[in-house]
Formats: sequence, structure tokens, C-alpha cells
Amino acid sequence: MHQASRTLIQADHISKTYGRGTNAFTALSEVSLGVHEGETIAIVGKSGSGKSTLMHILALLDSPTAGVLSVNGKLASDMSSRDLARLRNQTFGFVFQQFFLNASSSVLDNVMLPLKIAGMGRRQRKQRALEVLEQVDLADKAKANAGDLSGGQKQRVVIARALVNDPKIIFADEPTGNLDSATGQLVENLLFRLNSERGITLVIVTHDADLARRCNRQVFIKDGQIATPVRRVTI
Repeated sequence: MHQASRTLIQADHISKTYGRGTNAFTALSEVSLGVHEGETIAIVGKSGSGKSTLMHILALLDSPTAGVLSVNGKLASDMSSRDLARLRNQTFGFVFQQFFLNASSSVLDNVMLPLKIAGMGRRQRKQRALEVLEQVDLADKAKANAGDLSGGQKQRVVIARALVNDPKIIFADEPTGNLDSATGQLVENLLFRLNSERGITLVIVTHDADLARRCNRQVFIKDGQIATPVRRVTI
């Protein structure tokens, strides 16, 4: 296990409210949390608890209504939308339950997309994308249409796409939610191998207790607030 060291993301007294007046709904209330380099952290809670909202804010996909968020010591509120987009593209990788793949495009094109956004030339994009497909044992599917793959293969393509920009953190929202247990186990093993071998920080949103127990730290969200966090000591 990589020992947690410097703080990559720090959330202080984060709140998120949707709607106004009598229609207002507070999804998060006064949440403070640090994400440290090299750790694996599970954000656990029932459906509607606020766990995905918290992940979206930590990942700069949404902004808090109140509170302070900093990434690498810099306040997110001080960054322009272009700066935030660049930071997401260069530092974060995303793995979602719904895959979000372009089904009619090739596996290779799907994996290359973040590099295209980053402005990398096609030859370099292709080389890098093939490298990460090799890492997830899908190099033989590079030319296949993403829509023709099994659920487990699609999720490995998503992980390859998350890896292609060499991220510091991978955010995974219910990464095994659409998979059978055996395939889910393979995907889990791949994510944790990336942490142990490459030091990639994992932030995993889940209601799966077994998956959460594999993480160094579990943060329990209930009604938009952090319940008593449980730390597991690794011997």
C-alpha cells in the first residue's frame, strides 16, 4: 500500500443545495474531507445520501454552494472554467457505472478522446491509447466498435480511457454496479493494481460493502453529512 502523504484535494465545510425557496434541497451539508496522494478511499452511503454529489464536487464536475475546495493547494474558486477543464483532463481519470462510451466509435477512438481534447497529435494519441489498452488486456479489441463489447470489456475500456492521460487520481462512481460479481471482481482488481503498482489515488463511490472494505479508508455519508469515518489499519 502507498502511504497517504500530501493532500491532493481538500474540501472544507462544503455544502450543496439544489433549487430555491420551498423547493430547495440540501444534498451536502458542511462536509470536510481531504484526499491524500496514493490512498484508496471509499465514499459509502445509500442511494440519495449525497455520496455522488460529493464525488462530483471533489472531481470539479460541480461546484459547491458554500465552503472551500482546493486542489494541489490552489482554490478551485480562483480557477477559470478553462483552468478547471485542463486540470480535470490532465490530473483526473473517470470511471462511471454507465460507461459513457461512443458505441458507434472504435475502442481505440474512445480511449484516445482525452488526448484529442488535450491537443496531442494523432500518432502519439494512437501509440499511447494502444499502450493503455495493452495494460487492461484489450489491445486485440482496439478496432472493434465499443457498442459490440460485453459489460466487463466496456468497463475496461473506460478504465483505459481514464488512464490515458496518466492521471494522479481516478474517480470511480459505482464502477462495478452494472457488472456480474465475477466480472466486477476483475475490474476491482485492475483498479487496485493501478493503485499499488503506480500509486494512482482511488476515490470510489459505492454502496458495496465488500468493495469499500478493500479501500484504506471509508467515509460514510448519511443525509448529506459525514457519519463517523472508519479507518482501517493495514498491518
